Amino acid sequence: MDPATSLRKPGVRRPALPSLTGARWYAALAVFILHCVIFLPVYPFQRTQAFVNLHKAIPMQLGSLGVTFFFLLSGFIIYYSSRSDDTPLLFYRRRVLKIFPTHWLSTLMLMALVAVPFSRLITWLPEVFLIHTWNPQWTYLGALNVPAWSLCAEILFYFSFPLLKPLVEKLHSNKQIIIAFVTLLVALIVMHVCYYCFTDGPKGIANAFSVRILDTTTSPHYPANSDPAWFQRESVAYYPSYWLSYYFPLSRFGEFWLGVLACKLVISGWWRNTKIWWPTLLLAISYALTWWVPINFKMSALFLLPTAMCIATLARRDLEGKSTFLNSKTNVWLGNVSFAFYMVQYPVMVWVTRTFIGGKSYGWAGWLGFSVLAFVVSLIVSGLVYTYVDKPIMKNWARPKKTGGPTQKHA
Repeated sequence: MDPATSLRKPGVRRPALPSLTGARWYAALAVFILHCVIFLPVYPFQRTQAFVNLHKAIPMQLGSLGVTFFFLLSGFIIYYSSRSDDTPLLFYRRRVLKIFPTHWLSTLMLMALVAVPFSRLITWLPEVFLIHTWNPQWTYLGALNVPAWSLCAEILFYFSFPLLKPLVEKLHSNKQIIIAFVTLLVALIVMHVCYYCFTDGPKGIANAFSVRILDTTTSPHYPANSDPAWFQRESVAYYPSYWLSYYFPLSRFGEFWLGVLACKLVISGWWRNTKIWWPTLLLAISYALTWWVPINFKMSALFLLPTAMCIATLARRDLEGKSTFLNSKTNVWLGNVSFAFYMVQYPVMVWVTRTFIGGKSYGWAGWLGFSVLAFVVSLIVSGLVYTYVDKPIMKNWARPKKTGGPTQKHA
């Protein structure tokens, strides 16, 4: 039987896609590397030309590429693993149990390390409920665990999925799916063009966002976003075009559905490419082009099509049984812990700063050593969170108990 035909059968349990699980780790790692540059305040290293060169080599768009990959992959996997016999309430239950326990645990870790003014609700309450990127001041003042901002967009997609999935199911022909995919892709690009043209923000091609450099040779005790003085600020200046392009959930909403449509093209059998080299090359070219476009287009717009191609190709390779280093046992395990790794990395960096960096002076070797330390500790903690929090919760509570018969796994 044609694999595409079997994938389309109602109620079928589709094969696992281990390469996509493994790839998720490398997206999380890209975000981590960027965060080491901007959240480990090692002085006087940050005042040297070596740091300037480092930040030029590891700019904001490296982490942004990882986030864009997460968003498209989320849409792809959620649709791929969906079943016709699922219900909205069961779907919401699984997603809440997958996201919030790890989110709340990492937030509590951070609260134990920083002086959060609990009387100022803006600094923590919106993030606890993952609504802080709906308001620009909540986004900046209330970004307690900084990476959690992306979960606000995830929550919007999860809420919409059972409601809008029937529309996707009405796309029966490959032509209809391709038209929907191209239309959505063009709409996202036009949206970024409108933000660039009609909202305030940088108009040049320079990387307008850089690390806040302090006038000191002694390392501070906190990253800037966790300093007690940060939480006392009345407001934070920001570029509307950047906030809308990067943080605002509705602006990222279409990226998930682009992943859904890419999945639909794989399931339908239209996307059959298994050669990963050329989608990866296109992704590398799109990343290189971010040095030559305004900031509105650096963060996701250029990545959308090649990212979708990479995800679809990796999925097709798995479906055809082709082995890659991404679907090795080690990479699959790393992919499984990647969400916890993404969530605990910032609290770990704050801990490293408070314990080892603050009040002292270090150069390049110090920054590199503390980055390695943060990586090792983050990986250990994320492995513990995945093993003793995430897995037991999903195993015991994500699905209703059945008296007999096999249990179907959902995303």
